[in-house]
Amino acid sequence: MTSPNTSTLEATESFDVGKDGSVDKLHAKAIGLIGVLFLTVTGAAPESAMLGNVPFAAGFGNGIYVPAAFLLATIVLTIFSVGYAAMASKVSSVGGFYSFISMGLGRDVGMAAGIASLASYSVFEASLTGLFAFFGNSWLQTHFGINVPWLYLALFVVVLTSILSYQDVQLSVKVLGAALVFEVIMLTIFDVGVFVAKGPGAFNLESLNLLHVMTPVAAQKVGTVDIASGAAAVGVFMAFWSWVGFEMAPNYAEESVNPKHIIPRSLYYSVIGLGIFYIITSWCAIAAYPTEGDMLAKAVGDSGNFFLSPLTEFVGQWANEAMALLILTSSFACSMAFHNTASRYMYSLGREGVLPGVLGKTHPTHKSPHVASVVQTLLAALWIILFAYFTGTNDPNAQAYLGVYTMLAVLGTMLLLILQAVVSIAIIVYFRANHPGEVNVFAGLIAPAIAFLSQVYLVYLLVVNLETFGGTGGFGSRIPLIAFIILGVGLVWGLALRVISPAAHARIGRMVLND
Repeated sequence: MTSPNTSTLEATESFDVGKDGSVDKLHAKAIGLIGVLFLTVTGAAPESAMLGNVPFAAGFGNGIYVPAAFLLATIVLTIFSVGYAAMASKVSSVGGFYSFISMGLGRDVGMAAGIASLASYSVFEASLTGLFAFFGNSWLQTHFGINVPWLYLALFVVVLTSILSYQDVQLSVKVLGAALVFEVIMLTIFDVGVFVAKGPGAFNLESLNLLHVMTPVAAQKVGTVDIASGAAAVGVFMAFWSWVGFEMAPNYAEESVNPKHIIPRSLYYSVIGLGIFYIITSWCAIAAYPTEGDMLAKAVGDSGNFFLSPLTEFVGQWANEAMALLILTSSFACSMAFHNTASRYMYSLGREGVLPGVLGKTHPTHKSPHVASVVQTLLAALWIILFAYFTGTNDPNAQAYLGVYTMLAVLGTMLLLILQAVVSIAIIVYFRANHPGEVNVFAGLIAPAIAFLSQVYLVYLLVVNLETFGGTGGFGSRIPLIAFIILGVGLVWGLALRVISPAAHARIGRMVLND
């Protein structure tokens, strides 16, 4: 029997995974729109984004214009979502970026995207364990007077995440949904407390002025706090960083009910919903202080209490305690969300035969990508242990927060921004080649083009401001090089598969659900 040649295989636009009895399936129709939102918005981690990003953006970026930065990000990411949602309405695949880019720009570029996507979400999981370990160490010392090395706290998160993600996806929905609801409630209490205490007059409309969003903080001294000149681009970048996770929705297409409708809707709901919430909450944080100088001094000199101090003053000590605890659940839930997505990318690559086939197996009962989940657990643990080996375990701030959390988040974000830029081009090519005339010119051309230019600019902002993000030496200074090596490895592997396994090459990013 003659095997099909490469050209014949590559002529196939897609393989219907639903009709392939040899492929282990995920739990079909297990989650609805709310479930997808819980799984993706938790990745954005609203409380972690606000408490971690807003003080940094204000103190070292664009000061009172942080809400404008969130407004700008909402507009740009909504435009990105137009083309992305249109693509999701045509292609239902656990592969997400990997599948979309393969469909639009070819299998070799798709393979590069697959490896980069897997790497991005893999390091994101490890990154969030660093945030949990930093706040967890502080919480334990404050309440019990014990100093638990951050490494143990980080590995605790990895193990617990692995246990929960091994189960049915519906368990993840319940855990992540509960964490998300509580952190949103807590941030809403903060917003209401500030508004009631300060009144509408404290909210300066200038903070929403998009024309001044690139206005940097001026060098000044407030009391005993020296404030250096800011870089407005840092404030803008931190705003965009706060959405990381929303784009994971297509990875749950094969587990959702009616994915061609649910996934596009979840993208719009998460982007716009988070945008409105972020704008309001960041504006409340800015308005909570008597003057801009007071706000900047707090952001630079005591960023950990940027939200907690006004929350205590305007709501009460109980709210401070609750928010301090919820930052732990938020960072844990965020880590778990990224673990789930990394596992699904690995599962997708495994079932298509471009990585070992065992990764494409699902649990006989839970229908979870359990093998890929275990491997991702080992990868996350490896990242953490390597950081501990080279930097030590005695300084949670320098090692867990600035090291594991910040450096891995910057690496993952750089990869993600590159992928979002590439997928924007892939969307344009895909619709012109495969479905001409089926979407309007805005969704099929203008929106993806704007998104491409925006993502490229954000990569530029990240590279030129790498020193501000703590990337002055060692691992940090090499982040751009590491990102492009990962992309290069994926591209070379795709080209190699063309020769050593044409059948596997033909399946790169092409196993989709056609129902």
